[in-house]
Amino acid sequence: MHQRLEQLGVGPLRITDSLGEATLAGAGCSVLDQSESFCSCRELVVTHPRFYRKIVTRGSLGFGDAYVDGDWNSPDLPALLETLAEVSVEESNERNPTRLALSAWQRLQQLLNRNSPRGSRRNISFHYDLSNQLFALFLDPTFTYSCGIFSNASTTLEEASLAKYQRICEKLELSPRDHVLEIGCGWGGFVEYAVQHYGCRVTAVTISREQLNFAKQRIAATGLADRVDLQFCDYRHLTGKFDKLVSIEMIEAVGHDYLPAFVEKCDSLLKPSGKMMLQAITIPDHRYDAYRRRVDFIQKYIFPGGCLVSLERLARVVHQHSTLRELQSCDFAADYQKMLLAWREKFLASREQVRALHPGDRFLRAWDYYFSYCAAGFARGKIGVSQILLEKDSGTNQRTTAQ
Repeated sequence: MHQRLEQLGVGPLRITDSLGEATLAGAGCSVLDQSESFCSCRELVVTHPRFYRKIVTRGSLGFGDAYVDGDWNSPDLPALLETLAEVSVEESNERNPTRLALSAWQRLQQLLNRNSPRGSRRNISFHYDLSNQLFALFLDPTFTYSCGIFSNASTTLEEASLAKYQRICEKLELSPRDHVLEIGCGWGGFVEYAVQHYGCRVTAVTISREQLNFAKQRIAATGLADRVDLQFCDYRHLTGKFDKLVSIEMIEAVGHDYLPAFVEKCDSLLKPSGKMMLQAITIPDHRYDAYRRRVDFIQKYIFPGGCLVSLERLARVVHQHSTLRELQSCDFAADYQKMLLAWREKFLASREQVRALHPGDRFLRAWDYYFSYCAAGFARGKIGVSQILLEKDSGTNQRTTAQ
């Protein structure tokens, strides 16, 4: 493992084993004296020797498994994972029996977690129906669970969420005349903001029962129910025509195989010249094919069936399967790192409430790793987040439909 870290240019790291013996690993160790490096480098504390077996046999997934199982710790998990970001995306090319078995297991998991209508309901429920009480522990008062926009270092989570909603509404040029569709409405944060500030009508859908119940209660409490239609509905079953369409970080739950059908459906739901704002977590195109064929930590523990899109892949699908055209796109990945670290801080500050909802440490450690792992990905450019503004062609010609 030490040789691998140095080959990748990662380090220096201080690794303390289960016997309490500390060593230095990774690039740069030879030019640092012990006192300097021990103070400045990232630290990984191995608490059980099975840690080594897990990373040898399961790679980066085993590294995450070992953390959930309590086989290692770090005094600064986000910083350590950011340092190890280059390692975490590397997988062994060795065709040994253990790796072959892992690949077979991953293919089976992908088949079981496919985002068919039934599979999507199951996958969404796994995460979003954990309980509204859990999400209330770390989300801001708007109950926004997507990347916001930070204008400066003092921007709060709530301010970042509202700034995101404002930008979406401004880019779509919302007006009281508009009938807006939101696919994947979460707990209703955007719905409430759009109706309150722009006077539009909104139809919004989710396939999470917990989210739907919460959203209905919040809209009723604000007196906006006459302008809002909240539905438990899969996007594939939507009908009608809308002036504007919004989908905020829902596309990650669509899946590679269903992306053409999703784009076609969005195109069919928009009136001619209608606009769509899509906010999506993205992965670089050169990593996309390898990524979508395996099960990573997030898919195993947090979002089964989840699949990030690449901007290039999305652009091809939009061109081939719709009359939509891209007007503009912007990436704000640095803001997601801030969002995730703020969520993590609030989550860990509520650890006793988390344990009351999910006894033991495994759930707590899995979510700690989730927040830290994703924050590291955004910090190192391994993943991004973009807002993509699209417009439907004003004509009637339709492109090739999905098979």
